[in-house]
Amino acid sequence: MVEAHHHRLSIVKQCSLLKISRSSLYYEAMGESPLNLKLMRLIDEQFLETPYYGARQMARYLRRQGYWTNRKRIRRLMFKMGLMAIYQKPNTSKPHPEHKIYPYLLRGIDIQKPNQVWCADITYIPMRKGFLYLMAVMDWHSRKVLSWRLSNTLDTDFCVGALEEAISRYGKPDIFNTDQGSQFTSFDFTQALKDAGVKISMDGKGRWMDNVMIERLWRSLKYECVYLHAFETGSEVKSGIGKWFNRYNTERPHSSLDDKTPYEAYWNLPIGGYRKSEQLLEAA
Repeated sequence: MVEAHHHRLSIVKQCSLLKISRSSLYYEAMGESPLNLKLMRLIDEQFLETPYYGARQMARYLRRQGYWTNRKRIRRLMFKMGLMAIYQKPNTSKPHPEHKIYPYLLRGIDIQKPNQVWCADITYIPMRKGFLYLMAVMDWHSRKVLSWRLSNTLDTDFCVGALEEAISRYGKPDIFNTDQGSQFTSFDFTQALKDAGVKISMDGKGRWMDNVMIERLWRSLKYECVYLHAFETGSEVKSGIGKWFNRYNTERPHSSLDDKTPYEAYWNLPIGGYRKSEQLLEAA
Protein backbone atom coordinates (compact mmCIF):
# COMPACT_ATOMS: atom_id res chain seq x y z
CA MET A 1 0.00 0.00 0.00
CA VAL A 2 2.98 2.31 0.46
CA GLU A 3 4.37 3.82 -2.74
CA ALA A 4 8.07 4.54 -2.34
CA HIS A 5 8.11 7.15 -5.12
CA HIS A 6 4.74 8.84 -4.61
CA HIS A 7 4.84 12.31 -6.21
CA ARG A 8 3.00 14.03 -3.32
CA LEU A 9 3.19 11.93 -0.15
CA SER A 10 6.44 11.00 1.55
CA ILE A 11 6.92 7.54 3.05
CA VAL A 12 6.66 9.05 6.55
CA LYS A 13 3.30 10.64 5.70
CA GLN A 14 1.96 7.46 4.06
CA CYS A 15 2.90 5.37 7.10
CA SER A 16 1.23 7.94 9.35
CA LEU A 17 -1.99 7.85 7.32
CA LEU A 18 -1.98 4.04 7.36
CA LYS A 19 -1.19 4.02 11.10
CA ILE A 20 1.83 1.79 10.75
CA SER A 21 5.36 2.37 11.99
CA ARG A 22 7.99 3.21 9.39
CA SER A 23 10.29 0.52 10.82
CA SER A 24 7.71 -2.19 10.00
CA LEU A 25 7.84 -1.08 6.37
CA TYR A 26 11.51 -1.97 6.12
CA TYR A 27 11.29 -5.13 8.23
CA GLU A 28 12.31 -8.33 6.47
CA ALA A 29 11.45 -11.60 8.14
CA MET A 30 14.42 -13.82 8.89
CA GLY A 31 14.31 -17.52 8.19
CA GLU A 32 14.90 -20.12 10.87
CA SER A 33 18.49 -20.85 11.83
CA PRO A 34 20.14 -24.12 10.71
CA LEU A 35 19.83 -25.40 14.29
CA ASN A 36 16.10 -24.66 14.43
CA LEU A 37 15.58 -26.36 11.06
CA LYS A 38 17.39 -29.42 12.41
CA LEU A 39 15.25 -29.37 15.56
CA MET A 40 12.08 -29.08 13.46
CA ARG A 41 13.13 -32.10 11.41
CA LEU A 42 13.74 -34.14 14.59
CA ILE A 43 10.47 -32.96 16.12
CA ASP A 44 8.57 -33.96 12.99
CA GLU A 45 10.11 -37.44 12.93
CA GLN A 46 9.47 -38.04 16.64
CA PHE A 47 5.93 -36.68 16.51
CA LEU A 48 4.99 -39.41 14.04
CA GLU A 49 6.02 -41.96 16.68
CA THR A 50 4.71 -40.15 19.78
CA PRO A 51 1.90 -37.73 18.84
CA TYR A 52 1.14 -37.29 22.54
CA TYR A 53 4.43 -35.45 23.18
CA GLY A 54 3.93 -31.83 24.17
CA ALA A 55 6.65 -29.18 24.19
CA ARG A 56 7.95 -30.23 27.61
CA GLN A 57 8.30 -33.92 26.75
CA MET A 58 9.67 -33.14 23.29
CA ALA A 59 12.33 -30.92 24.85
CA ARG A 60 13.32 -33.80 27.16
CA TYR A 61 13.56 -36.12 24.17
CA LEU A 62 15.78 -33.67 22.25
CA ARG A 63 18.06 -33.18 25.24
CA ARG A 64 18.58 -36.93 25.34
CA GLN A 65 19.63 -36.66 21.68
CA GLY A 66 22.24 -34.06 22.62
CA TYR A 67 20.28 -30.88 21.81
CA TRP A 68 20.13 -28.75 24.96
CA THR A 69 17.18 -26.46 24.36
CA ASN A 70 14.32 -25.19 26.49
CA ARG A 71 10.65 -25.97 26.02
CA LYS A 72 9.78 -22.38 25.07
CA ARG A 73 11.75 -22.77 21.86
CA ILE A 74 10.24 -26.19 21.24
CA ARG A 75 6.74 -24.82 21.84
CA ARG A 76 7.34 -22.04 19.30
CA LEU A 77 8.68 -24.46 16.69
CA MET A 78 5.84 -26.94 17.21
CA PHE A 79 3.34 -24.11 16.84
CA LYS A 80 5.01 -23.00 13.61
CA MET A 81 4.84 -26.58 12.33
CA GLY A 82 1.16 -26.86 13.22
CA LEU A 83 1.77 -29.67 15.73
CA MET A 84 -0.29 -30.10 18.88
CA ALA A 85 0.02 -32.91 21.40
CA ILE A 86 -2.93 -35.30 21.48
CA TYR A 87 -4.41 -35.52 24.95
CA GLN A 88 -7.58 -34.60 26.80
CA LYS A 89 -7.60 -31.12 28.28
CA PRO A 90 -10.21 -28.61 29.47
CA ASN A 91 -11.98 -26.70 26.74
CA THR A 92 -11.16 -23.17 27.83
CA SER A 93 -11.31 -21.46 24.42
CA LYS A 94 -14.23 -20.29 22.34
CA PRO A 95 -14.25 -20.47 18.55
CA HIS A 96 -14.22 -17.27 16.52
CA PRO A 97 -17.82 -16.28 15.69
CA GLU A 98 -17.05 -16.59 11.98
CA HIS A 99 -15.33 -19.97 12.42
CA LYS A 100 -18.16 -22.39 13.10
CA ILE A 101 -17.16 -25.86 14.31
CA TYR A 102 -19.21 -28.55 12.58
CA PRO A 103 -20.13 -31.92 14.15
CA TYR A 104 -18.36 -35.19 13.35
CA LEU A 105 -20.62 -37.06 10.90
CA LEU A 106 -18.69 -40.31 10.33
CA ARG A 107 -19.44 -42.10 13.58
CA GLY A 108 -21.22 -45.38 12.78
CA ILE A 109 -21.20 -44.78 9.00
CA ASP A 110 -20.22 -47.68 6.73
CA ILE A 111 -18.14 -46.11 3.95
CA GLN A 112 -18.53 -48.42 0.94
CA LYS A 113 -18.05 -46.34 -2.23
CA PRO A 114 -15.88 -43.60 -3.75
CA ASN A 115 -17.00 -39.99 -3.26
CA GLN A 116 -19.02 -40.96 -0.20
CA VAL A 117 -16.48 -39.29 2.12
CA TRP A 118 -13.44 -37.17 1.36
CA CYS A 119 -10.94 -36.02 3.94
CA ALA A 120 -8.15 -33.45 4.04
CA ASP A 121 -5.25 -32.46 6.26
CA ILE A 122 -2.10 -30.32 6.34
CA THR A 123 1.40 -31.54 7.25
CA TYR A 124 4.88 -30.05 7.61
CA ILE A 125 7.47 -30.91 4.95
CA PRO A 126 11.13 -30.34 5.97
CA MET A 127 13.73 -29.26 3.42
CA ARG A 128 17.48 -28.94 3.69
CA LYS A 129 17.28 -25.18 4.18
CA GLY A 130 13.67 -24.49 5.05
CA PHE A 131 10.25 -26.08 5.04
CA LEU A 132 6.87 -26.06 3.31
CA TYR A 133 3.33 -27.06 4.21
CA LEU A 134 1.45 -29.74 2.25
CA MET A 135 -2.32 -30.08 2.02
CA ALA A 136 -3.96 -33.09 0.37
CA VAL A 137 -7.52 -34.19 -0.37
CA MET A 138 -8.15 -37.94 -0.17
CA ASP A 139 -11.10 -40.19 -0.98
CA TRP A 140 -11.74 -42.16 2.23
CA HIS A 141 -13.01 -45.38 0.61
CA SER A 142 -10.33 -45.86 -2.05
CA ARG A 143 -7.47 -43.98 -0.26
CA LYS A 144 -6.87 -42.15 -3.56
CA VAL A 145 -5.15 -38.75 -3.32
CA LEU A 146 -7.39 -36.50 -5.39
CA SER A 147 -5.45 -33.25 -5.22
CA TRP A 148 -2.68 -31.56 -3.26
CA ARG A 149 -0.97 -28.21 -2.82
CA LEU A 150 2.28 -26.89 -1.31
CA SER A 151 2.63 -23.53 0.43
CA ASN A 152 5.23 -21.66 2.44
CA THR A 153 2.55 -20.25 4.77
CA LEU A 154 -0.42 -21.67 6.62
CA ASP A 155 -2.94 -19.53 4.80
CA THR A 156 -6.33 -20.61 3.52
CA ASP A 157 -5.85 -20.01 -0.21
CA PHE A 158 -3.81 -23.13 -0.97
CA CYS A 159 -6.35 -25.29 0.88
CA VAL A 160 -9.25 -23.82 -1.08
CA GLY A 161 -7.26 -24.30 -4.30
CA ALA A 162 -6.75 -28.01 -3.61
CA LEU A 163 -10.42 -28.44 -2.72
CA GLU A 164 -11.63 -26.70 -5.88
CA GLU A 165 -9.27 -28.77 -8.05
CA ALA A 166 -10.54 -32.03 -6.54
CA ILE A 167 -14.17 -31.06 -7.10
CA SER A 168 -13.53 -29.92 -10.68
CA ARG A 169 -11.77 -33.20 -11.54
CA TYR A 170 -13.82 -35.75 -9.60
CA GLY A 171 -17.20 -34.22 -8.82
CA LYS A 172 -18.19 -33.77 -5.18
CA PRO A 173 -18.40 -36.06 -2.14
CA ASP A 174 -21.40 -36.54 0.11
CA ILE A 175 -19.33 -35.63 3.21
CA PHE A 176 -16.03 -33.78 3.62
CA ASN A 177 -14.13 -34.45 6.86
CA THR A 178 -11.26 -32.40 8.34
CA ASP A 179 -9.84 -31.46 11.71
CA GLN A 180 -10.68 -28.15 13.39
CA GLY A 181 -7.68 -26.27 11.97
CA SER A 182 -8.36 -22.61 11.22
CA GLN A 183 -7.79 -23.17 7.48
CA PHE A 184 -10.67 -25.66 7.39
CA THR A 185 -13.02 -23.69 9.67
CA SER A 186 -12.44 -20.50 7.68
CA PHE A 187 -15.32 -18.89 5.82
CA ASP A 188 -13.70 -19.34 2.39
CA PHE A 189 -13.16 -23.09 2.85
CA THR A 190 -16.53 -23.95 4.39
CA GLN A 191 -18.36 -21.74 1.88
CA ALA A 192 -16.71 -23.58 -1.01
CA LEU A 193 -18.08 -26.83 0.42
CA LYS A 194 -21.53 -25.34 0.98
CA ASP A 195 -21.63 -23.94 -2.54
CA ALA A 196 -20.93 -27.46 -3.85
CA GLY A 197 -23.68 -28.95 -1.67
CA VAL A 198 -21.29 -31.00 0.50
CA LYS A 199 -21.96 -31.92 4.13
CA ILE A 200 -19.18 -30.70 6.45
CA SER A 201 -17.75 -32.96 9.13
CA MET A 202 -15.01 -32.10 11.63
CA ASP A 203 -13.03 -34.24 14.05
CA GLY A 204 -13.41 -33.93 17.77
CA LYS A 205 -10.75 -31.64 19.22
CA GLY A 206 -7.49 -33.56 19.72
CA ARG A 207 -8.90 -36.75 18.11
CA TRP A 208 -6.46 -37.54 15.32
CA MET A 209 -8.02 -41.01 14.94
CA ASP A 210 -11.15 -39.40 13.46
CA ASN A 211 -9.10 -38.62 10.35
CA VAL A 212 -6.85 -41.67 10.56
CA MET A 213 -6.77 -42.41 6.81
CA ILE A 214 -4.85 -39.30 5.88
CA GLU A 215 -2.66 -39.55 9.00
CA ARG A 216 -1.45 -42.90 7.67
CA LEU A 217 -0.80 -41.27 4.29
CA TRP A 218 1.50 -38.68 5.94
CA ARG A 219 3.45 -41.38 7.74
CA SER A 220 4.07 -43.32 4.52
CA LEU A 221 4.92 -40.19 2.53
CA LYS A 222 7.50 -38.98 5.04
CA TYR A 223 9.25 -42.29 5.65
CA GLU A 224 9.24 -43.36 1.99
CA CYS A 225 9.93 -40.01 0.32
CA VAL A 226 10.55 -36.88 2.38
CA TYR A 227 13.05 -38.27 4.91
CA LEU A 228 14.97 -40.13 2.20
CA HIS A 229 15.66 -36.99 0.17
CA ALA A 230 17.33 -33.76 1.24
CA PHE A 231 15.16 -31.54 -0.94
CA GLU A 232 16.83 -28.20 -1.67
CA THR A 233 14.13 -26.20 -3.47
CA GLY A 234 10.37 -25.99 -3.64
CA SER A 235 10.41 -27.33 -7.19
CA GLU A 236 12.34 -30.40 -6.01
CA VAL A 237 9.79 -30.97 -3.24
CA LYS A 238 6.90 -30.61 -5.70
CA SER A 239 8.46 -33.01 -8.18
CA GLY A 240 9.42 -35.60 -5.56
CA ILE A 241 6.07 -35.60 -3.78
CA GLY A 242 4.22 -35.61 -7.10
CA LYS A 243 6.06 -38.74 -8.24
CA TRP A 244 5.42 -40.43 -4.88
CA PHE A 245 1.69 -39.62 -4.98
CA ASN A 246 1.49 -40.99 -8.52
CA ARG A 247 3.12 -44.27 -7.46
CA TYR A 248 0.91 -44.40 -4.38
CA ASN A 249 -2.26 -43.95 -6.44
CA THR A 250 -1.44 -46.27 -9.33
CA GLU A 251 1.05 -48.87 -8.04
CA ARG A 252 0.56 -49.37 -4.29
CA PRO A 253 -1.91 -52.19 -3.45
CA HIS A 254 -3.87 -52.14 -0.18
CA SER A 255 -5.00 -55.30 1.57
CA SER A 256 -8.14 -53.48 2.75
CA LEU A 257 -8.96 -52.87 -0.94
CA ASP A 258 -8.55 -56.56 -1.89
CA ASP A 259 -5.03 -55.76 -3.11
CA LYS A 260 -6.21 -53.09 -5.52
CA THR A 261 -4.41 -49.78 -5.84
CA PRO A 262 -6.27 -46.59 -4.82
CA TYR A 263 -6.67 -45.74 -8.52
CA GLU A 264 -8.26 -49.14 -9.28
CA ALA A 265 -10.50 -48.97 -6.22
CA TYR A 266 -11.69 -45.45 -7.01
CA TRP A 267 -12.61 -46.25 -10.61
CA ASN A 268 -13.84 -49.78 -9.74
CA LEU A 269 -11.32 -51.45 -12.06
CA PRO A 270 -9.92 -55.00 -11.82
CA ILE A 271 -6.37 -55.44 -10.54
CA GLY A 272 -4.01 -54.07 -13.17
CA GLY A 273 -6.96 -52.65 -15.10
CA TYR A 274 -6.05 -48.98 -15.32
CA ARG A 275 -5.24 -47.68 -18.80
CA LYS A 276 -1.87 -46.20 -19.64
CA SER A 277 -3.36 -42.94 -20.83
CA GLU A 278 -5.17 -42.50 -17.52
CA GLN A 279 -2.02 -43.30 -15.61
CA LEU A 280 -0.23 -40.52 -17.49
CA LEU A 281 -3.09 -38.17 -16.64
CA GLU A 282 -2.54 -38.94 -12.94
CA ALA A 283 1.11 -37.91 -13.26
CA ALA A 284 0.30 -34.58 -14.91
